[in-house]
Amino acid sequence: MSNIEIASPADRIIVPLDVPGYDAAIALLDRLPEVTFWKVGLELFVSDGARILNELKARQKRIFLDLKFHDIPNTMAGAARAAGRYGVNLLTVHACAGSNALKATQAAAVEGAAQTNVTPPNVIAVTLLTSIMPEQLNQELKVNAEVKPYVESMAQLAKMSGLPGAVCSPLEASSLRELCGPDFILVCPGVRPSWAAKGDQSRVMTPSEAIAAGATYLVIGRPITQAEDPAIAWQRILDELSMP
Repeated sequence: MSNIEIASPADRIIVPLDVPGYDAAIALLDRLPEVTFWKVGLELFVSDGARILNELKARQKRIFLDLKFHDIPNTMAGAARAAGRYGVNLLTVHACAGSNALKATQAAAVEGAAQTNVTPPNVIAVTLLTSIMPEQLNQELKVNAEVKPYVESMAQLAKMSGLPGAVCSPLEASSLRELCGPDFILVCPGVRPSWAAKGDQSRVMTPSEAIAAGATYLVIGRPITQAEDPAIAWQRILDELSMP
């Protein structure tokens, strides 16, 4: 069962703290005090670990700990147990780690949260990185499937393994919503306003399109964080999502 909090369009947007260290993260937090949900990925977590998570908690922010665990079940469980103690809201693993690893990770995250008396994270499975092109999936990864059915199979594997959600391109959100039901969390990177560059994302939609397709949360980074005025870009996206 997932535990999600959505009261306004602002609650749907997750902004990545894709910066090299603590000082840069604090500077971005100070520039965007209205943002309620932040993503901490590999670069920042390896650089500053728990310190930035503690700062986000102190500021009463929600946290998407995007570390994309992919290892043997025992190792993934140990990492998830440790992550569960932090009280983060979302935690990512790779669906292709397999059902045993996914089940072990989910159980361990709950155990870790109980050790520090915090709410367990929603462990969500990455179906396919949004930077992967169809020809890469087939030729480099040697997966003999089209993107859409592959993503659908990974999301269904996550659900059957007891996970409450998945990460997917917004282009697959509609089919996953139909397959996995109304309560399944769908976190969509690869979301770009019509006025923003695509960057290295190859499967994208606008924020409004992604929500209409069934996304629960949108990960929107560079259009906000690299804008000349991040606060104006943030508000511009909120205004778009608030339009009828």
